[in-house]
Amino acid sequence: MYEDKTLICKECGKEFVFTAGEQEFYAERGFENEPQRCKSCRDARKQAAKGEREYFVTVCSECGKEARVPFKPREDRAVLCSECFAKSKLG
Repeated sequence: MYEDKTLICKECGKEFVFTAGEQEFYAERGFENEPQRCKSCRDARKQAAKGEREYFVTVCSECGKEARVPFKPREDRAVLCSECFAKSKLG
């Protein structure tokens, strides 16, 4: 029923394919408008909307190395670096 369509991205001006599968997905969800941006421009827009993530530097409670975490550490809670955190998930 649906056929692939070639559309022009309004952000970068490049052509992209709006596949039959994507059209079916849009129809199932009740979306009436076709996408106006290619996948890479949509992804870049989503990332920009999220904003820059703030990281905090602290010391790993397990190994004592410096750790960068995406939350403000509290003194009463242990904080693990990414390596120690991964090890704790495995064991």
